[in-house]
Amino acid sequence: MNGEILEKYYQERLEERLIARLAKVKNLSLEQAMDIYYHSRLAQNIHDGAYDVQYLDYKVLVQLLLDTEPDLFI
Repeated sequence: MNGEILEKYYQERLEERLIARLAKVKNLSLEQAMDIYYHSRLAQNIHDGAYDVQYLDYKVLVQLLLDTEPDLFI
């Protein structure tokens, strides 16, 4: 297994945990949380590997999303 495959697997697991946490924290369905997450700048940054944000804990990332993109929750 090469590093690229491991990185993709890690990213998928990170997104799963992040979405589940977002749903729990904001009392949303998984579908709602997924929609919010995938429309966020954070999702794009994680996908792009920008600022190494993908290495932060998923709980920190949820808080970051809540703090920096509150317009997604209106």
